[in-house]
Amino acid sequence: MADQDKNIVDFSDFADEQRQISLVDDQGNEELYEILFTFDSEDYDRSYVLLIPAGAQDNEQVDIYPFAYTPDENGDATSGDLMPIEDDAEWDMVQGVLDVFLNDENLNDDQE
Repeated sequence: MADQDKNIVDFSDFADEQRQISLVDDQGNEELYEILFTFDSEDYDRSYVLLIPAGAQDNEQVDIYPFAYTPDENGDATSGDLMPIEDDAEWDMVQGVLDVFLNDENLNDDQE
């Protein structure tokens, strides 16, 4: 898991339209999400995107939705390419990367 902390792209400074993605649930309802960050894993040879509900406030407790994805020609994630993470070891790896990201965010908040 040496690759957990590299290739992370934080989308917080991107324009809203560059970091939003729409997903349709099982009932056909479309919901808007913001891309929290993306990263690549050499261990699994996959790319990952972590989403939060659009409009969530910085200090608001929200669910985070991780997906594997196939990048388009620009390297971006699109809703049609999102795949669930079903392997426990892969899920643990994604959780580890999220923990590193959140700890880095908390350190940055404390320094401001």
